[in-house]
Amino acid sequence: MDTARQVLTVAQMQAAERALIDGGTSVDALMQIAGRGAADWVWRVAAGRAVTVLCGPGNNGGDGYVIAEALRARGLPVKVVAPVAPKTDAAQNARRAYKGDVLGSGKDARGQLLVDCLFGSGLARPLSAEHSLLLRDLAARHPLRIAVDLPSGVESDSGALLNERLPSYRLTIALGAWKFAHFLLPARGSMGDLKLVPIGVGAVEGAAQVIGRPELFAPAVDAHKYTRGLCAVAGGAMPGATLLASEAAMRGGAGYVKLLAHHPPGSASAGLVVETRPLGEVLDDKRISAILVGPGLGRDREASDRLQTALAAGKPAVIDADALVLLRPDMLREGVPLLATPHDGELEALCRSFAVVASGRQARAQALAKASGMVVLAKGPDTLVAAPDGRLASAPPAPSWLSIAGSGDVLAGIAASRMATGIAPFEAACEAVWLHGEAARQCGAAFTAEELARAVSGAIAAAL
Repeated sequence: MDTARQVLTVAQMQAAERALIDGGTSVDALMQIAGRGAADWVWRVAAGRAVTVLCGPGNNGGDGYVIAEALRARGLPVKVVAPVAPKTDAAQNARRAYKGDVLGSGKDARGQLLVDCLFGSGLARPLSAEHSLLLRDLAARHPLRIAVDLPSGVESDSGALLNERLPSYRLTIALGAWKFAHFLLPARGSMGDLKLVPIGVGAVEGAAQVIGRPELFAPAVDAHKYTRGLCAVAGGAMPGATLLASEAAMRGGAGYVKLLAHHPPGSASAGLVVETRPLGEVLDDKRISAILVGPGLGRDREASDRLQTALAAGKPAVIDADALVLLRPDMLREGVPLLATPHDGELEALCRSFAVVASGRQARAQALAKASGMVVLAKGPDTLVAAPDGRLASAPPAPSWLSIAGSGDVLAGIAASRMATGIAPFEAACEAVWLHGEAARQCGAAFTAEELARAVSGAIAAAL
């Protein structure tokens, strides 16, 4: 695994730091690496403007003293606000090495940029009333704000906000490794841009990962439509969603897309092959390498029968939209690669169907994947992908313009197309999530689902 893409829990991060220390790197040296790396980013944002660094009593505060000294040495106007004296040996050493002003209270601290080093990723309880008030007061007097590691008042493993009325930030600088809160709501919504400062953490077994740009390749010189993959899209009562998914699938990498229509659609792309024969008869085609079922399927008895027929074909499948509501455990065949793409409401319904009891969205997705054998792409503003074997991936922030009707159909079409090329469900889901976000970035503002589907080709080009 690329260590720069690891997402670590608090316990995993502490163990990784302990491994570095056991390997001969001192806590003070790690603090210097982290603090000086963060200072480089603060320097760029400050652009010569006065900086206030808010330092807490732990090692996150120690990082703040290192940042302040690095900025002071470069000639930047810096003040440190420290409501509590440092308590760890490394933080005390960093405090002694800082040659600038330290204020015990924030009442006289004014500047253009606030650097929040009050508490980092180890925080598990709300800020005290005194610390919460101090943080809000300083934030109100500094138009630019940067959080170091995590904003104070955020729970690292869940992304929960431990206090009300916490400030927002222009930039959050992760130290050592990404934490789950960097990608999970509600915390992510106030963090601004995200940057990582490496400190030498090695690969952590079982760590989650950030979904990154996939490495795609042009088809081989001797490729043809079947070697690139035949993707079948099982239609239903509502053709609009099915056509959207098919348009995205046609641009997602598969060489051939067939719409297996329940009824002939009113209009379809000239390049989309439409089959209206009985579903089971068409799915006997051994050349079909992946099936998408769900968009536009409907929820009546006939739709349920079409879902059961699609899954009985025993081919890799993406299960989306209405199919997720109709899905029953007895419809699944063991050993068949499957990808489910639920939003939060569908995720809860699936957990009921599969008798999964778990607290929290991430835990539900992981438990559902394990219980069902499906890869679960829990889509939303903080999308994550969970595999039955425990693998977990978090999506980086994507444009909020994706919050439109039909966006999920496009995502499902991309995922099915990627699976049709022969990629396993977990990798296909991660690739689809990135391509979906990239297509939105290329669309700009206020696009339609049709425009998003057409932009998938450009997203593929960006990954070549």
